Amino acid sequence: MAKLFPGLTVYGADSRVDAITKTLDHLEVFNIGNITVIPLKTSGHTTGSVCYFMYDNVDKVVFTGDTLFIGGCGRFFEGTAMDMVRSMCLLGSLHPNTKVYCGHEYTASNYKFAQSIEPDNIRLKEKASPTTLPKRTVPSTIDTELATNPFMRVDRKIPAILKAVGGDTEDPVEIMHRLRQMKNNFK
Repeated sequence: MAKLFPGLTVYGADSRVDAITKTLDHLEVFNIGNITVIPLKTSGHTTGSVCYFMYDNVDKVVFTGDTLFIGGCGRFFEGTAMDMVRSMCLLGSLHPNTKVYCGHEYTASNYKFAQSIEPDNIRLKEKASPTTLPKRTVPSTIDTELATNPFMRVDRKIPAILKAVGGDTEDPVEIMHRLRQMKNNFK
C-alpha cells in the first residue's frame, strides 16, 4: 500500500515491519476520524506485538491479534511468560464491556482446554456448551475473558487453576508458563 500511495501514513509498533512510516509508542493516542486509537504494547507472543484499543461515542473494542484469543492466548514465540502476564493484566484492565476481536478462531479448542483446567466454572460451561457455542465466536468481551479464560486469571489465585498447574505455586509467571506448556501439549 505504501508503495502504491506515496505519502500514506502506515502506523505500527514493530520497527521490523518495513512498510511502517509512523512507529507508535505504547499508549500513543491517535485518531481515525472520530475513533480514538490507543496502541497497547503486548509482548508475549512476539516482542513487537501490539493490540489496538479503539473507542468512539458508541463502542469500545480491542484488536488483539495473536496475543489474546477467546478462551486462550498466543504461544510464546519471542516473548516470555512474564511478558504475557503483563499483557493479560493490561488487557484485563480495559473496560469490561470492551469487545475483543482476536486474530484467529480457536475458541472451541481453547474452551476445551479451559474446561480441563476449570471443570466447575459455570460461566465457562455456559459459553462452551456445544448447544450454545456458535460457529463464529468473535467478538467476546473483556468481562467474558476475565470469567472464562485461564490465561487472563493467572494472578487471581483461583483454586482450580492452582491445582491444575501442580498446586505448588501462586506465582502468576510460573502459572502462565505452566498453563501455556499444558496448552501446547493439549489434545
